[in-house]
Amino acid sequence: MPSKTAQPASSAKPTTSPKLPVKTFRLGRIKAAVWENEADQKKFYNVTFARTSVDDAKNYHDPDSFGRDDLPLVAKLADQAHTFIFDRLAELKSEQSE
Repeated sequence: MPSKTAQPASSAKPTTSPKLPVKTFRLGRIKAAVWENEADQKKFYNVTFARTSVDDAKNYHDPDSFGRDDLPLVAKLADQAHTFIFDRLAELKSEQSE
């Protein structure tokens, strides 16, 4: 007959550090982070954009909404991230062909 006493939960958690972007671009308060992912043994990249702001309590926040005047900076960062990703993929391809 199974015991009715609860088993303590295992407190052993893997000590994996949080994943960091492979590259971050910044223009003023706007930043673009390039993330490397892998699926089916193929690498692919995603980009997130954020606008750094500070509240009255001096806490930093990274909202992902942008005003009209932020959009040219977002476009420039998107271009920089795009170029970085293409260069990275070309580098990976040349390493595989060696």
